[in-house]
Amino acid sequence: MSASIKLPDKSGLVVSALFLGMIFTSCASVPQTSNQAIPKIAADQAATNESAGSVAQKSQAAPVPQSRPQLIKKAAMTVIVNSVDQSIDAVAKIINNKQGDLIGLNERQPTKENARHTASITLRVPQNQLDSTLNEIAKLGTVENRNITAEDVSNQLVDVQARLSNLRKTEANLQKIMDRSGSVRDVLSVAQELSNVRQSIEQIDAQLKNLQNQVAYSTITLNLEAAVSSSSPQRGLGSQIQETWNNSSHSVGEFTVGLLKLAIWLIVYSPYFVILAAAIYGVNRWRRNSQAVRVKPPTESEVS
Repeated sequence: MSASIKLPDKSGLVVSALFLGMIFTSCASVPQTSNQAIPKIAADQAATNESAGSVAQKSQAAPVPQSRPQLIKKAAMTVIVNSVDQSIDAVAKIINNKQGDLIGLNERQPTKENARHTASITLRVPQNQLDSTLNEIAKLGTVENRNITAEDVSNQLVDVQARLSNLRKTEANLQKIMDRSGSVRDVLSVAQELSNVRQSIEQIDAQLKNLQNQVAYSTITLNLEAAVSSSSPQRGLGSQIQETWNNSSHSVGEFTVGLLKLAIWLIVYSPYFVILAAAIYGVNRWRRNSQAVRVKPPTESEVS
C-alpha cells in the first residue's frame, strides 16, 4: 500500500518540474528577444540619421550657383588738360585700342576773353574695359570729377526672354493650326493672329537686343577743359574786310527792301492821296477866288 502511494507522488513531481521548466523558459526567452530587437532598431535609426546628415552636408557643400547680375554702367568724367586738341587725338587712340566707339564730339573754341577751350565727347567701350579706359583717360591731365552709375536689369532681361520664348511657342502652335486648317475663313483668321504674334516677336526681340547691347557696352561722357584761359584771337585783315563787305551788302539789301515796301504802301493808298490832293486844291482855289472878289478896285463910273 505504501508503494502504491509513492508512485503518484513521483509522477506529480515530474509533471510539476516539467511545467515549471516550461514557464521559466518562456519567461527567459521573451526578454532576450526584446533585448535583441532594441539594438537593431537603434542601429537602423542611427543609420538613418547618418544618411540624413550626409545628405544635409552634401547639400550645404554644394551651394546653388547664382547668375551674374546684368548691369548697365554709365560713367561721367571731367579732365583738365593742357591742350584740348591733343587730348582729343589721345582719346581717339585709347578708344581704338579698347575696341570702342566715339559716338559724339562737341568742341567749343573760345570766342571771348578769358574763355577756355572745351570739348564734350561721348564714348562707348566694352563693359570689361570700362575701368581701364577711365584710368588711361585720367592720365591725360587732372581729374576734376568722376562718376560711375550702374543699373541692374537682370529681372527685366529674364522677363523679356520669357515673353519672347512664349511668343515663339505660340508662333509654332499657330503654324501647326494653320497647316491643319481646311476652310479659308479659319486659315485667314489664324494667319492674322500669326502676323500679330510675329510682329510682337520682332518688337520684343529688338528690345532684348537693345538691353543686351547696353549691358555689353558702357557709355562714357568725357568733358575736356583747357587749364589756361585764352584771349580772343586777333582776326586778320582779310576777314575784317570780308565782314565789313557782308554787313554793308546786308544793309543795302535791307534799305532796298524797305523802299520797295514803302512804294507798295503808297500805291495801295494812292486813291486816298488823290482825293486828298483834289480837296486841298479845291479849297485853295476857292480861297483865291474869294480874296480876288474882295480886293477888286472900283470902276470909273462908280467913282464919278
